[in-house]
Amino acid sequence: MGVLMTERPQEIQATSDNWWCPPEEGWTYDQVKDVELPFDWELVDGVIVVRGQTPYWHDKVKGAIFRVLSSIAPESHEVAIETCVMVDERTVIKPDVVVFEKRGLDPFTMECVPVASVRLAVEVVSPGSKRRDQWLKPAILVEAGVPHYWRVERDRENLPVVHEYRIDPDTGAYIPAHEYAIHREKLSAEKPFPVDIDLRALIEF
Repeated sequence: MGVLMTERPQEIQATSDNWWCPPEEGWTYDQVKDVELPFDWELVDGVIVVRGQTPYWHDKVKGAIFRVLSSIAPESHEVAIETCVMVDERTVIKPDVVVFEKRGLDPFTMECVPVASVRLAVEVVSPGSKRRDQWLKPAILVEAGVPHYWRVERDRENLPVVHEYRIDPDTGAYIPAHEYAIHREKLSAEKPFPVDIDLRALIEF
C-alpha cells in the first residue's frame, strides 16, 4: 500500500487586508516584510505594531544624534537611523538610532541589522511612544544582549536629557551606566566609543 503524500500548506503572507489578524503562532518577518501599509510599523512577538507620527522636536533630536555619532564612529562601526533590527524571526524593531559593528555583515544583502551586532540603541521619547521607549523597547533589547541603551527625554525647557544605561552582568538588566548617567546640557559617554555631545546644540534652529 502506497504512502499518502500531502502537500505542506502554503505559508500565509500578510496583506493590507489581514495584517491585523496574525496566525496563531504570529507573523514572521518573511511573512510581513513585503506588505504595503499606509504607516510605518514594527513586529513584536509576531504582531504588527503601528509606529505613530512623531513631532518635529523628536525628529530634529533624532537626526542630530545620528549625525554626531556618524561623524565620530570608528571605522569598525556603522550608525543607522530607523533601520530594522532583527531580534528574532517574530520580533523586528526600529530604534531611532543604532550603532552596530560592521564585522561579518554584507550591506548589499542584509535586510535588517542582526541584534547580535548592535552595540547601542537610542530612543527619543515622544508622546505616542513613551511606554514603549521606557519599558517595552529596553526589555526587548536587554534580553537580546544589546549592551548600551540611551533614552532621550524632553525636559520642561525643551532640552534633550539623555538617560544612559548598560547591562548589569550580574542581573542581566539595564542599570544606569555610572553615577552620572543622566546627562543634561552635555553628554559624555565612553561606550560604545568615546562621545561628547552638546545637548543644547541638538535643538538649535
